[in-house]
Amino acid sequence: MEYFIHILIVINIYIVLTLSSNLLVGLANLLSLGQAAFYGMGAYITALALMKLGLSLIPALLLAVLITGLIAWILGKISIRFEGDFFVLVTLGFQIIIYSILYNWISVTRGPYGIPGIPSPKLFSVFKVTTIYNYLILSSILTGITIWFFHKMIHSPFGRALRAMKDDKLALISLGRDVNRLKTKTFVLAASFAAVSGFIYAAYISYIDPTSFNLDESIFIISAVLIGGTGNIKGPVLGAVFVVILPEILRFVGLPDNVAANMRMIIYGLSLILLMMFRPQGIAGVNKI
Repeated sequence: MEYFIHILIVINIYIVLTLSSNLLVGLANLLSLGQAAFYGMGAYITALALMKLGLSLIPALLLAVLITGLIAWILGKISIRFEGDFFVLVTLGFQIIIYSILYNWISVTRGPYGIPGIPSPKLFSVFKVTTIYNYLILSSILTGITIWFFHKMIHSPFGRALRAMKDDKLALISLGRDVNRLKTKTFVLAASFAAVSGFIYAAYISYIDPTSFNLDESIFIISAVLIGGTGNIKGPVLGAVFVVILPEILRFVGLPDNVAANMRMIIYGLSLILLMMFRPQGIAGVNKI
């Protein structure tokens, strides 16, 4: 039973990540390769807040979100000057810089050794989140709040402005909307919610290291968004479920031990290729990839 609960918690983490990335890719038409960097920042800030500052659950979460959002705002001011491939390269550079800092700043992050023994967070210094069932409830609450927030945002004037920016940016500018300000807000929101995933991950796993937040992880997040489909809520949620569940299902196929790992990756890759061939808009997306 604990195995299935663990999978549900991981799904919750990736639902928040895919929804935050969908805000950039699906609504603002900004392909970012830096989401894992913000995810990692949220995790490391959470770890340091719980271990060094002794903060409880809500202050640690808010600190992770605020610091990550502030850094995203600074980066957003720089990156929004670029479009298309140049924007992708800027976020790629940021991803590499953050990973290098996490890997080499040993006095703070412990570098490649990671940070072990992250304490369980306390709610109002009274209730301690310790069991796997507590973490399922915590991650589900945060995921539910994230889904509710993005649902409201997509149907708000801000969400409609983002879709208009994606469809016809010049028309939106002619109506007097500040496109650069919209992009910056979007970038900050996406990074802040990625930090929420980092908070859940650090608190639940109780150990973090830089390899969990590298470029491969950013590509994995983008893949989950594109597989599920962009432009709505249902697509990223289904994409997160798909990329987490499929590898786990393949564990029970009964392949010979000497080829099991490689065959699982081949089957997984083929599944993604077939999905993109026959469902280019993703499982439940409204925008074609």
